[in-house]
Amino acid sequence: MAKPTPSPPIPNPSALTTFISSRPTTSATTLQVLHNLQYQHLWTSLKIHDLQTAFPISLVSGLPPHRVYTHPDEQLYMVEHGLREEDIELDRMFVLPTVQGEPWSLEKMAAVFDALPNIGEEGLRSETQPSDAVQGSAGADKAAKLAEYYEYRAKGHRTKEWGGKRLLLAMIDKGMGGEGTVVYYVVQEGTVKPRQN
Repeated sequence: MAKPTPSPPIPNPSALTTFISSRPTTSATTLQVLHNLQYQHLWTSLKIHDLQTAFPISLVSGLPPHRVYTHPDEQLYMVEHGLREEDIELDRMFVLPTVQGEPWSLEKMAAVFDALPNIGEEGLRSETQPSDAVQGSAGADKAAKLAEYYEYRAKGHRTKEWGGKRLLLAMIDKGMGGEGTVVYYVVQEGTVKPRQN
């Protein structure tokens, strides 16, 4: 009689499974998006925000390694004034974790945007100041251009000239055969005029 072969050992849980297990009070979808932003996209200063709305909604916010979206008019201003994206400090971005096929209504999306702080409010800016990198002979000129840019940007945010509130919609494929890929879409409050070529 042949000896039964021993069953293979159970593999250790993945880093994502361990991370989700360590925070049982937060939804797995929110934690999966947070983990993806941190380890796949290298975001920093990540936080989870539970919104006070009629619907249970959690957002993730953080600082991306580079700008995710620039309004066409803001981009034109930067080009005309000789500013590069590396010169501008990063703003905190909000990410809405969802699952493919999850039902969303305009009412629910409007509640999310109503709960978001306005762009440019305190606490949404990067902890690093771009002026630290502005040195040398052209430093004073660049600093003046940046000061003018930030003043104009604040006005643009108040008047929504450079667009209203925006977030990233993170959609996870958890369906049958879904491998958990996270896809990100820029979603904006209101409309944005099309770019001119």
